[in-house]
Amino acid sequence: MTTVPAPAAARPIRVLIVDDQMMVREGFSVLLNAMPGIEVVGEAVDGRQAIAQAAALRPDVVLMDIRMPELNGIEATREIVAADGDAKVLVLTTFDLDEYVYQALRAGASGFLLKDASARQLAEGVRVVAGGEALLAPAVTKRLIAEFSKLTEASSVRRPAALTQIGDLTDRETEVLVLIANGLSNGEIASRLVVAESTIKTHVSRVLVKLGLRDRTQAAVFAYEARLVTPG
Repeated sequence: MTTVPAPAAARPIRVLIVDDQMMVREGFSVLLNAMPGIEVVGEAVDGRQAIAQAAALRPDVVLMDIRMPELNGIEATREIVAADGDAKVLVLTTFDLDEYVYQALRAGASGFLLKDASARQLAEGVRVVAGGEALLAPAVTKRLIAEFSKLTEASSVRRPAALTQIGDLTDRETEVLVLIANGLSNGEIASRLVVAESTIKTHVSRVLVKLGLRDRTQAAVFAYEARLVTPG
């Protein structure tokens, strides 16, 4: 009789926690290690240590505080993403409307999470980002991007180049980009445009490639900065 081997257990999601407050690091570490399928593999106390730990440990997700000594979370995020295009950074913040969060999204963060999130929300946020999704809370992320795209000078600086790149998109791809910026998921976009969700996934992939963007969060930021979507 042939014995069928048991399926191998899925590798846990490896997380690096970055925060200058020991109690926060320890608290998140305890919460996440208690969740199935998640393993905290390291901690860092500032941005410089985060960069070194991310390079050494290659975590699936980096939980990144923004306000830290030595090197802040924005600069650390930018360097981590530049060194590893597949890096997933989940920004931790105290306020959902925080200009620094907007800057972190522009630097390459995949999303953000409030520090008062429950253990379930924290674990779900890590899983979503590790799975390749970018927007943890589309409505809140949309509001954040809309608020600070009005304020940052980078929007006006980047707009001419953005307009040139938009010319590479088809009409349908531009339509999909606008709907992404409005916080719609692939399924919701598919329903709106009356096409298969797999078709939308293809459009999203082409939009990201043509615009040189890494994920949906970057696409939403791009759409606001190019004024395809106006804050309001």
